[in-house]
Amino acid sequence: MVVGSVLVELHIPQSTSLKAKRSVVNRIKQRLASRFNASVAEVDYQDLWQRAAIAVAVVGSEKAVVESSLAKAVNLIQSEPSVEVLAADVTFY
Repeated sequence: MVVGSVLVELHIPQSTSLKAKRSVVNRIKQRLASRFNASVAEVDYQDLWQRAAIAVAVVGSEKAVVESSLAKAVNLIQSEPSVEVLAADVTFY
């Protein structure tokens, strides 16, 4: 069994309120959870308007499969036009 996670730090330049930020972050979280069957959570910067940190966790039987899913998840986040990815740190357990 392989557990992989990625912590993605985001900048949301168009956000002018926590409500606007939450809308963007929730949309990304829902897309990730449904498309990759992953656990997703906003884990930091909840009180900042233009910053967010999202953690994505995937479990699989092979490291290559988990690694591929996490890479695709990061690509999906990067394709979102309303956010800029500042960092993406992958960890395997």
